[in-house]
Amino acid sequence: MLSPEDISQIAAELAEADRTHGVIPRITARYPEATVEDSYAIQGVWRDQQVAAGRTLVGRKIGLTSKAMQQATGISEPDYGVMFDDTVYRSGDEIPVDHFSNVRIEVELAFVLKTPLEGPDCTLEDALAAIDYAVPALEVLNSHIELEGRTIVDTISDNAAYGAMVLGDVHKRPDEIDLRWVPGLLFKNGEIEETGVAAGVLNHPATGVAWLANKFHQHGSRLEAGEIILAGSFTRPMWVSRGDQVLCDYGPMGTIECHFI
Repeated sequence: MLSPEDISQIAAELAEADRTHGVIPRITARYPEATVEDSYAIQGVWRDQQVAAGRTLVGRKIGLTSKAMQQATGISEPDYGVMFDDTVYRSGDEIPVDHFSNVRIEVELAFVLKTPLEGPDCTLEDALAAIDYAVPALEVLNSHIELEGRTIVDTISDNAAYGAMVLGDVHKRPDEIDLRWVPGLLFKNGEIEETGVAAGVLNHPATGVAWLANKFHQHGSRLEAGEIILAGSFTRPMWVSRGDQVLCDYGPMGTIECHFI
């Protein structure tokens, strides 16, 4: 376990890396004794400082919930981070690439809760009952820790590598569509790069919402009504650079477009 001083120091390093869009050495290379509990403590210190500085929390992201993402990262355990209001974009927006580090895109579904959701025994059915609607989303990854050799501890400490999300315009209640079969066709500059279906996330994308509610219960907390829950990617991450035009086709849930400038 890391000391409170080490946790605060690492959180400060990550905050500075976020401010300067830089990258720091792996935490696990410098602190091989660091645990998953330490990493969530680091993330928590950083989060609380962001809220104290005036940012508004709008939801949570879940990561590493599909085999595609676990194989792409070499990490087999899901994780979560926080999302602030100033990181939410809409389809058609321009996104400044200089705001992020190691910029990649993932294909996901997001869920907006109509009622609170609490563990410890939350099921998929409980999650579906608590969801107001699903909306297609792209996640912009933003990694402030060197990628080579990183572990789940590094990723969680870095707010689960969350940078921003781009939300689509089509909302569907869980009873309006078979969410397992929502497709994702991801294009960059007119060329198709990745494909997948939402069932790739734990066999149902809302399963991650139940997992998160149960995980939060371990920390004495719950998911609140109105929160946006980004459920995890069902494709591998796609690298993007300045000038790239990104489009994702979600079939019956419409399309998302964004331009990196």
